[in-house]
Amino acid sequence: MLVYMHVSEIDTPALIVDLDILEHNLCRVAGYTREHGLRLRPHTKTHKSTRMARRQLESGAAGLTVAKVSEAEVMLGAAPEDLLVAYPVIGHSKLARLIDVARRTRVTVALDSTFAARQLSDAARAAQVEIGVLAEVDVGLGRVGVAPGEPLLRLAQTILKLPHLEFAGITFYPGHIKDLEEPGRLALAQLGELLREILAQFRRAGLEVRIVSGGSTPTLFHSHELEGLTEIRPGTYVFNDVNTVRSGGCRLEDCAASILATVVSTARPGQMIVDGGSKTFSSDRPVNSAEATFGYLVEAPAARFHKMNEEHGFIDIAHCGAEFSIGDRVHIIPNHICVAVNLHDQVYGVRGDAVEEVWKVEARGKLQ
Repeated sequence: MLVYMHVSEIDTPALIVDLDILEHNLCRVAGYTREHGLRLRPHTKTHKSTRMARRQLESGAAGLTVAKVSEAEVMLGAAPEDLLVAYPVIGHSKLARLIDVARRTRVTVALDSTFAARQLSDAARAAQVEIGVLAEVDVGLGRVGVAPGEPLLRLAQTILKLPHLEFAGITFYPGHIKDLEEPGRLALAQLGELLREILAQFRRAGLEVRIVSGGSTPTLFHSHELEGLTEIRPGTYVFNDVNTVRSGGCRLEDCAASILATVVSTARPGQMIVDGGSKTFSSDRPVNSAEATFGYLVEAPAARFHKMNEEHGFIDIAHCGAEFSIGDRVHIIPNHICVAVNLHDQVYGVRGDAVEEVWKVEARGKLQ
């Protein structure tokens, strides 16, 4: 929805996005993937909005990635030619809904078990539709994915034999690489070696791997260093957050999203309370740090947002070199923007002091 209002008219707490920074982030990643011949299939878990998804597609993304079937249903509104469900789809109810999505656009599913593959095949065969499949391999995070080597090859061979499934390739998520300092650079180099060996094993087995899907926002601009990688699925890059800054994936000035909050109490010396707590911000702690803080106060970088109740944010301002009064409004960049977005019904797109757009977070709460 296009609107014309002043930022001061926004009621708080509110999620706002700087449109200039957003557009810069989109252009930067689109340019990077074009330069290095990588396919961009961004994860929509960060913005959960068809409006943002359309922007990504218009800036060069070849498709979209989602985690859940309910997100896929919402993202059909962005009219993608390709949807990747980067999550095992288990259960007949979810599979029936996935089939409905597959009737409207090309669908690929990431999975790591023959159980998931057989259920998917049975549903696709009954509906007479074709579903692409990426076999997921664990490259170090220890979350989902089969082990490299024989387990991965066996999974691929099983998929190849199942009717109405197309083995499209492999997928991985290098979430164990939290930064690109020396340990992170070493982990990235080890990942590159592992990926080369995996692809060599597939060649020796005579299996074609058309898609090698991976990547994350912290490793985004080093994706070209992974020989054989064909596509990346970053999500956070569209807005960025404190944890992306801490991981070295962006600068503070690349953070497009923040929470606009109002100071509601200064009753205790050296402290102010803002009108947002755990129901407004993510409770995620900062990565690569032992400190317990929940965001970056733009107007006072030395302030410490150190505690939250449901509706109260506690900010230590004793040593921040700034004074605040009740009614003042501040911008706080969350540690983890993906979770924060899921707590809000709508987003205000601003340029300078003008609100140009308001859009719904349509996939908010879509967890099934």
